[in-house]
Amino acid sequence: MADPARPLILNVLHSLEPGGVERDVLRFTRTWRDEGMDARIALGRWEGALEAEAPDVPYIIPKPGRLARIETESLWMILKLPAIIRQVRPDVLFFASNGLMAVAAAMRLRLGKDCPPMVLRISNSLDRPEVGKFDRRAHRWLLRLHSHIYSAIVAMAPPLRDEIIREMEAPPEQVITIRNAALTAEDARRLAAARDAATRSHAGRRFLGIGRLAPQKNFELLIDAFARIARPEDQLVILGEGPRRDALLRRAESLGIGDQLILPGQVSPVDWFAQADAFVLSSDFEGVPAVLIEALAAGIPIVATDCAVSIPMMVGGGGRLVPPRNVSALAQAMDMICEDQADVPAMRARAAGFTVEATLEKWTALFHRISQK
Repeated sequence: MADPARPLILNVLHSLEPGGVERDVLRFTRTWRDEGMDARIALGRWEGALEAEAPDVPYIIPKPGRLARIETESLWMILKLPAIIRQVRPDVLFFASNGLMAVAAAMRLRLGKDCPPMVLRISNSLDRPEVGKFDRRAHRWLLRLHSHIYSAIVAMAPPLRDEIIREMEAPPEQVITIRNAALTAEDARRLAAARDAATRSHAGRRFLGIGRLAPQKNFELLIDAFARIARPEDQLVILGEGPRRDALLRRAESLGIGDQLILPGQVSPVDWFAQADAFVLSSDFEGVPAVLIEALAAGIPIVATDCAVSIPMMVGGGGRLVPPRNVSALAQAMDMICEDQADVPAMRARAAGFTVEATLEKWTALFHRISQK
Protein backbone atom coordinates (compact mmCIF):
# COMPACT_ATOMS: atom_id res chain seq x y z
CA MET A 1 0.00 0.00 0.00
CA ALA A 2 1.35 3.45 -0.93
CA ASP A 3 2.47 5.73 1.88
CA PRO A 4 0.12 8.76 1.84
CA ALA A 5 2.95 10.99 3.09
CA ARG A 6 5.23 10.50 0.08
CA PRO A 7 4.61 10.60 -3.66
CA LEU A 8 4.51 7.39 -5.67
CA ILE A 9 6.46 7.93 -8.90
CA LEU A 10 5.99 5.41 -11.70
CA ASN A 11 8.87 5.55 -14.19
CA VAL A 12 8.14 4.06 -17.62
CA LEU A 13 10.71 2.09 -19.65
CA HIS A 14 10.39 -0.20 -22.64
CA SER A 15 13.20 -2.56 -21.61
CA LEU A 16 16.70 -2.81 -20.15
CA GLU A 17 18.40 -2.35 -23.51
CA PRO A 18 21.58 -0.32 -22.95
CA GLY A 19 21.23 3.40 -23.41
CA GLY A 20 21.59 6.68 -21.56
CA VAL A 21 17.86 7.00 -20.84
CA GLU A 22 17.65 3.49 -19.40
CA ARG A 23 20.67 4.07 -17.17
CA ASP A 24 19.21 7.39 -16.03
CA VAL A 25 15.90 5.81 -15.01
CA LEU A 26 17.63 3.01 -13.10
CA ARG A 27 19.86 5.53 -11.32
CA PHE A 28 17.00 7.95 -10.61
CA THR A 29 14.71 5.27 -9.24
CA ARG A 30 17.31 3.97 -6.82
CA THR A 31 18.26 7.48 -5.66
CA TRP A 32 14.69 8.74 -5.31
CA ARG A 33 13.83 5.72 -3.18
CA ASP A 34 16.87 6.37 -1.01
CA GLU A 35 15.54 9.89 -0.49
CA GLY A 36 12.14 8.70 0.70
CA MET A 37 10.06 8.73 -2.47
CA ASP A 38 8.16 5.62 -3.53
CA ALA A 39 9.68 5.28 -7.01
CA ARG A 40 8.92 2.22 -9.15
CA ILE A 41 9.49 1.14 -12.75
CA ALA A 42 6.89 -0.03 -15.26
CA LEU A 43 8.94 -2.17 -17.65
CA GLY A 44 7.61 -3.45 -20.95
CA ARG A 45 9.89 -6.49 -20.99
CA TRP A 46 12.68 -7.81 -18.79
CA GLU A 47 15.53 -8.05 -21.28
CA GLY A 48 18.61 -6.14 -22.29
CA ALA A 49 22.26 -5.76 -21.36
CA LEU A 50 21.44 -3.62 -18.32
CA GLU A 51 19.93 -6.58 -16.46
CA ALA A 52 23.24 -6.93 -14.62
CA GLU A 53 23.09 -3.27 -13.51
CA ALA A 54 19.38 -3.18 -12.63
CA PRO A 55 18.97 -2.00 -9.02
CA ASP A 56 16.84 -3.77 -6.45
CA VAL A 57 13.73 -1.61 -6.86
CA PRO A 58 10.08 -2.56 -7.55
CA TYR A 59 9.42 -3.46 -11.19
CA ILE A 60 5.96 -3.98 -12.65
CA ILE A 61 6.24 -6.12 -15.80
CA PRO A 62 3.33 -7.46 -17.89
CA LYS A 63 3.27 -11.08 -18.95
CA PRO A 64 5.23 -11.69 -22.19
CA GLY A 65 3.31 -11.38 -25.44
CA ARG A 66 4.00 -11.43 -29.16
CA LEU A 67 4.18 -7.61 -29.29
CA ALA A 68 6.76 -7.48 -26.51
CA ARG A 69 9.70 -6.86 -28.83
CA ILE A 70 11.69 -3.85 -29.93
CA GLU A 71 9.79 -3.37 -33.22
CA THR A 72 6.43 -2.94 -31.47
CA GLU A 73 7.52 -1.87 -27.98
CA SER A 74 5.53 1.38 -27.95
CA LEU A 75 2.33 -0.39 -29.01
CA TRP A 76 2.97 -3.04 -26.35
CA MET A 77 3.36 -0.39 -23.66
CA ILE A 78 0.25 1.48 -24.84
CA LEU A 79 -1.74 -1.75 -24.49
CA LYS A 80 -0.35 -2.83 -21.11
CA LEU A 81 0.43 0.37 -19.19
CA PRO A 82 -3.19 1.37 -18.36
CA ALA A 83 -3.70 -1.81 -16.30
CA ILE A 84 -0.42 -1.19 -14.49
CA ILE A 85 -1.47 2.39 -13.70
CA ARG A 86 -4.82 1.22 -12.34
CA GLN A 87 -3.04 -1.39 -10.24
CA VAL A 88 -0.32 0.88 -8.83
CA ARG A 89 -2.29 4.19 -8.73
CA PRO A 90 0.80 6.42 -8.97
CA ASP A 91 0.79 10.09 -8.01
CA VAL A 92 3.05 10.95 -10.96
CA LEU A 93 3.91 9.22 -14.24
CA PHE A 94 7.47 9.97 -15.38
CA PHE A 95 8.52 9.60 -19.01
CA ALA A 96 12.28 10.12 -19.34
CA SER A 97 12.55 10.21 -23.12
CA ASN A 98 11.11 11.74 -26.30
CA GLY A 99 10.71 8.13 -27.43
CA LEU A 100 7.92 7.65 -24.88
CA MET A 101 5.83 10.66 -25.90
CA ALA A 102 3.42 8.54 -27.95
CA VAL A 103 2.88 6.30 -24.92
CA ALA A 104 2.21 9.33 -22.72
CA ALA A 105 -0.32 10.76 -25.19
CA ALA A 106 -2.05 7.39 -25.40
CA MET A 107 -2.34 7.24 -21.61
CA ARG A 108 -4.10 10.61 -21.57
CA LEU A 109 -6.52 9.42 -24.26
CA ARG A 110 -7.17 6.00 -22.73
CA LEU A 111 -7.45 7.05 -19.09
CA GLY A 112 -8.96 10.51 -19.48
CA LYS A 113 -9.55 12.25 -16.16
CA ASP A 114 -8.22 9.16 -14.35
CA CYS A 115 -4.75 9.66 -15.84
CA PRO A 116 -2.22 10.71 -13.16
CA PRO A 117 -0.20 13.90 -13.65
CA MET A 118 2.59 13.30 -16.16
CA VAL A 119 6.14 14.64 -16.31
CA LEU A 120 8.10 14.45 -19.58
CA ARG A 121 11.87 14.81 -19.78
CA ILE A 122 13.14 15.78 -23.23
CA SER A 123 16.11 13.49 -23.88
CA ASN A 124 17.03 14.50 -27.45
CA SER A 125 17.00 17.74 -29.35
CA LEU A 126 13.60 18.67 -30.77
CA ASP A 127 15.05 20.66 -33.66
CA ARG A 128 16.16 18.15 -36.30
CA PRO A 129 17.75 20.05 -39.20
CA GLU A 130 19.04 16.81 -40.77
CA VAL A 131 15.51 15.69 -41.75
CA GLY A 132 13.44 17.15 -44.59
CA LYS A 133 11.24 20.22 -44.30
CA PHE A 134 8.02 18.22 -44.47
CA ASP A 135 9.14 15.84 -41.73
CA ARG A 136 10.23 18.78 -39.56
CA ARG A 137 6.85 20.49 -39.94
CA ALA A 138 4.98 17.27 -39.19
CA HIS A 139 7.16 16.63 -36.15
CA ARG A 140 6.62 20.15 -34.83
CA TRP A 141 2.86 19.85 -35.37
CA LEU A 142 2.76 16.63 -33.35
CA LEU A 143 4.83 18.18 -30.57
CA ARG A 144 2.50 21.15 -30.30
CA LEU A 145 -0.60 19.00 -30.55
CA HIS A 146 -0.06 17.36 -27.17
CA SER A 147 2.40 19.60 -25.31
CA HIS A 148 -0.44 20.63 -22.96
CA ILE A 149 -0.96 17.12 -21.54
CA TYR A 150 2.04 17.31 -19.19
CA SER A 151 2.09 18.87 -15.75
CA ALA A 152 5.77 19.67 -16.34
CA ILE A 153 8.33 19.30 -19.11
CA VAL A 154 11.94 18.97 -17.99
CA ALA A 155 14.86 20.40 -19.95
CA MET A 156 18.19 18.69 -19.21
CA ALA A 157 20.28 21.84 -19.68
CA PRO A 158 19.47 25.57 -19.82
CA PRO A 159 19.77 25.94 -23.64
CA LEU A 160 17.25 23.14 -24.15
CA ARG A 161 14.53 25.03 -22.26
CA ASP A 162 14.28 27.72 -24.95
CA GLU A 163 14.15 25.04 -27.64
CA ILE A 164 11.29 23.22 -25.88
CA ILE A 165 9.27 26.41 -25.49
CA ARG A 166 9.83 27.28 -29.15
CA GLU A 167 9.33 23.87 -30.76
CA MET A 168 6.46 22.64 -28.54
CA GLU A 169 4.90 26.06 -27.88
CA ALA A 170 4.75 24.99 -24.25
CA PRO A 171 3.93 27.65 -21.64
CA PRO A 172 7.22 28.86 -20.11
CA GLU A 173 5.98 28.18 -16.59
CA GLN A 174 5.44 24.54 -17.57
CA VAL A 175 9.09 24.01 -18.61
CA ILE A 176 11.72 23.65 -15.91
CA THR A 177 15.43 23.00 -16.11
CA ILE A 178 16.92 20.09 -14.19
CA ARG A 179 20.34 19.19 -15.48
CA ASN A 180 20.90 15.65 -16.67
CA ALA A 181 22.08 13.68 -13.64
CA ALA A 182 24.29 11.33 -15.65
CA LEU A 183 26.70 10.65 -12.76
CA THR A 184 26.92 10.40 -9.04
CA ALA A 185 29.60 12.47 -7.32
CA GLU A 186 31.45 9.20 -6.68
CA ASP A 187 31.29 8.32 -10.39
CA ALA A 188 32.84 11.68 -11.24
CA ARG A 189 35.55 11.24 -8.61
CA ARG A 190 36.41 7.76 -9.91
CA LEU A 191 36.69 8.96 -13.52
CA ALA A 192 38.97 11.84 -12.51
CA ALA A 193 41.14 9.71 -10.22
CA ALA A 194 41.62 6.99 -12.82
CA ARG A 195 42.71 9.48 -15.47
CA ASP A 196 45.01 11.37 -13.11
CA ALA A 197 46.71 8.13 -12.07
CA ALA A 198 47.03 6.65 -15.56
CA THR A 199 50.25 6.39 -17.52
CA ARG A 200 49.38 6.60 -21.19
CA SER A 201 52.31 4.67 -22.62
CA HIS A 202 50.64 3.14 -25.70
CA ALA A 203 52.21 3.81 -29.07
CA GLY A 204 50.29 6.16 -31.33
CA ARG A 205 47.11 8.08 -30.53
CA ARG A 206 44.01 6.44 -29.06
CA PHE A 207 40.62 7.96 -29.89
CA LEU A 208 37.58 6.91 -27.88
CA GLY A 209 33.90 6.84 -28.87
CA ILE A 210 31.08 5.53 -26.68
CA GLY A 211 27.43 4.80 -27.39
CA ARG A 212 24.89 2.40 -28.75
CA LEU A 213 26.01 1.12 -32.15
CA ALA A 214 22.99 2.68 -33.84
CA PRO A 215 22.46 5.20 -36.67
CA GLN A 216 21.96 8.22 -34.35
CA LYS A 217 25.55 7.97 -33.09
CA ASN A 218 26.95 7.96 -36.65
CA PHE A 219 30.03 5.91 -35.85
CA GLU A 220 30.42 5.45 -39.62
CA LEU A 221 31.38 9.14 -39.72
CA LEU A 222 33.88 8.59 -36.90
CA ILE A 223 35.46 5.63 -38.69
CA ASP A 224 35.68 7.59 -41.94
CA ALA A 225 37.31 10.55 -40.17
CA PHE A 226 39.76 8.31 -38.33
CA ALA A 227 40.74 6.57 -41.59
CA ARG A 228 41.71 9.95 -43.06
CA ILE A 229 44.19 10.84 -40.31
CA ALA A 230 45.23 7.49 -38.83
CA ARG A 231 48.91 6.83 -38.39
CA PRO A 232 50.06 3.20 -38.34
CA GLU A 233 50.05 2.91 -34.55
CA ASP A 234 46.86 4.92 -33.88
CA GLN A 235 43.74 3.19 -32.51
CA LEU A 236 40.03 3.91 -32.54
CA VAL A 237 38.06 2.37 -29.66
CA ILE A 238 34.25 2.39 -29.67
CA LEU A 239 32.49 1.10 -26.55
CA GLY A 240 28.92 -0.16 -26.82
CA GLU A 241 26.70 -2.68 -28.55
CA GLY A 242 23.98 -2.43 -31.13
CA PRO A 243 22.71 -3.38 -34.57
CA ARG A 244 25.48 -1.59 -36.51
CA ARG A 245 28.40 -3.66 -35.13
CA ASP A 246 28.96 -5.82 -38.22
CA ALA A 247 28.51 -2.86 -40.58
CA LEU A 248 31.11 -0.85 -38.66
CA LEU A 249 33.60 -3.71 -38.81
CA ARG A 250 33.06 -4.07 -42.55
CA ARG A 251 33.50 -0.33 -43.08
CA ALA A 252 36.78 -0.29 -41.17
CA GLU A 253 38.06 -3.25 -43.21
CA SER A 254 37.12 -1.56 -46.47
CA LEU A 255 39.05 1.56 -45.43
CA GLY A 256 42.15 -0.41 -44.48
CA ILE A 257 41.93 0.23 -40.72
CA GLY A 258 40.29 -3.02 -39.63
CA ASP A 259 43.15 -3.91 -37.30
CA GLN A 260 43.09 -0.42 -35.72
CA LEU A 261 39.39 -0.47 -34.75
CA ILE A 262 38.62 -1.97 -31.31
CA LEU A 263 35.02 -2.80 -30.30
CA PRO A 264 35.15 -4.11 -26.71
CA GLY A 265 31.35 -4.18 -26.33
CA GLN A 266 29.28 -3.02 -23.35
CA VAL A 267 31.99 -2.45 -20.74
CA SER A 268 32.83 0.06 -18.02
CA PRO A 269 34.31 3.19 -19.60
CA VAL A 270 36.46 4.25 -16.62
CA ASP A 271 39.75 2.66 -17.68
CA TRP A 272 39.17 3.54 -21.33
CA PHE A 273 38.68 7.21 -20.45
CA ALA A 274 41.88 7.01 -18.40
CA GLN A 275 43.95 5.64 -21.28
CA ALA A 276 42.55 7.47 -24.31
CA ASP A 277 44.11 10.60 -25.76
CA ALA A 278 40.83 12.14 -26.91
CA PHE A 279 37.09 11.47 -26.74
CA VAL A 280 35.01 11.92 -29.91
CA LEU A 281 31.22 12.42 -30.12
CA SER A 282 30.11 11.94 -33.73
CA SER A 283 26.31 11.92 -33.30
CA ASP A 284 23.78 13.36 -35.73
CA PHE A 285 21.59 14.53 -32.83
CA GLU A 286 21.63 14.36 -29.03
CA GLY A 287 20.08 15.95 -25.97
CA VAL A 288 22.57 16.20 -23.11
CA PRO A 289 24.71 13.13 -23.74
CA ALA A 290 25.83 11.27 -20.62
CA VAL A 291 29.07 10.23 -22.31
CA LEU A 292 30.01 13.88 -22.77
CA ILE A 293 29.47 14.48 -19.04
CA GLU A 294 31.67 11.47 -18.30
CA ALA A 295 34.35 12.88 -20.59
CA LEU A 296 34.21 16.22 -18.75
CA ALA A 297 34.52 14.45 -15.39
CA ALA A 298 37.52 12.50 -16.62
CA GLY A 299 39.12 15.65 -18.02
CA ILE A 300 39.87 14.23 -21.47
CA PRO A 301 40.15 16.45 -24.58
CA ILE A 302 36.90 16.37 -26.57
CA VAL A 303 35.92 16.59 -30.22
CA ALA A 304 32.14 16.81 -30.66
CA THR A 305 29.67 17.43 -33.44
CA ASP A 306 27.56 20.50 -32.71
CA CYS A 307 24.45 18.32 -32.79
CA ALA A 308 22.33 19.87 -30.01
CA VAL A 309 21.92 23.31 -28.46
CA SER A 310 23.48 21.98 -25.24
CA ILE A 311 26.78 20.88 -26.78
CA PRO A 312 28.66 24.24 -26.96
CA MET A 313 27.85 24.99 -23.31
CA MET A 314 29.06 21.57 -22.24
CA VAL A 315 32.28 21.39 -24.25
CA GLY A 316 33.32 24.95 -23.45
CA GLY A 317 37.11 25.15 -23.35
CA GLY A 318 37.47 21.39 -23.17
CA GLY A 319 37.74 20.67 -26.85
CA ARG A 320 36.67 21.37 -30.42
CA LEU A 321 33.24 21.57 -32.07
CA VAL A 322 32.57 20.58 -35.68
CA PRO A 323 29.41 20.58 -37.83
CA PRO A 324 27.43 17.31 -37.83
CA ARG A 325 28.04 14.90 -40.73
CA ASN A 326 31.15 16.76 -41.89
CA VAL A 327 33.88 14.17 -42.22
CA SER A 328 36.60 16.63 -43.26
CA ALA A 329 35.99 18.90 -40.26
CA LEU A 330 35.83 15.96 -37.87
CA ALA A 331 39.06 14.46 -39.23
CA GLN A 332 40.88 17.79 -38.97
CA ALA A 333 39.72 18.36 -35.38
CA MET A 334 40.73 14.82 -34.37
CA ASP A 335 44.15 15.29 -35.95
CA MET A 336 44.74 18.43 -33.84
CA ILE A 337 42.98 17.67 -30.54
CA CYS A 338 45.76 15.61 -28.97
CA GLU A 339 48.01 18.69 -29.04
CA ASP A 340 45.46 20.88 -27.23
CA GLN A 341 45.75 21.74 -23.54
CA ALA A 342 42.29 21.23 -22.04
CA ASP A 343 41.17 23.25 -19.02
CA VAL A 344 40.69 20.17 -16.86
CA PRO A 345 39.56 21.93 -13.63
CA ALA A 346 36.88 23.86 -15.55
CA MET A 347 35.72 20.68 -17.30
CA ARG A 348 35.34 18.82 -14.02
CA ALA A 349 33.52 21.75 -12.44
CA ARG A 350 30.97 21.64 -15.29
CA ALA A 351 30.54 17.90 -14.84
CA ALA A 352 29.80 18.41 -11.13
CA GLY A 353 26.62 20.27 -12.09
CA PHE A 354 25.30 17.15 -13.82
CA THR A 355 25.40 14.78 -10.83
CA VAL A 356 22.57 13.13 -8.94
CA GLU A 357 23.51 15.05 -5.83
CA ALA A 358 23.39 18.42 -7.62
CA THR A 359 19.91 17.80 -9.06
CA LEU A 360 18.13 15.76 -6.38
CA GLU A 361 16.51 18.70 -4.58
CA LYS A 362 14.87 19.95 -7.79
CA TRP A 363 13.40 16.53 -8.61
CA THR A 364 12.07 16.14 -5.09
CA ALA A 365 10.46 19.59 -5.13
CA LEU A 366 8.91 18.96 -8.57
CA PHE A 367 7.29 15.66 -7.62
CA HIS A 368 5.99 16.97 -4.30
CA ARG A 369 4.49 20.00 -6.03
CA ILE A 370 2.80 17.99 -8.77
CA SER A 371 1.48 15.33 -6.42
CA GLN A 372 0.74 17.92 -3.70
CA LYS A 373 2.42 15.71 -1.10
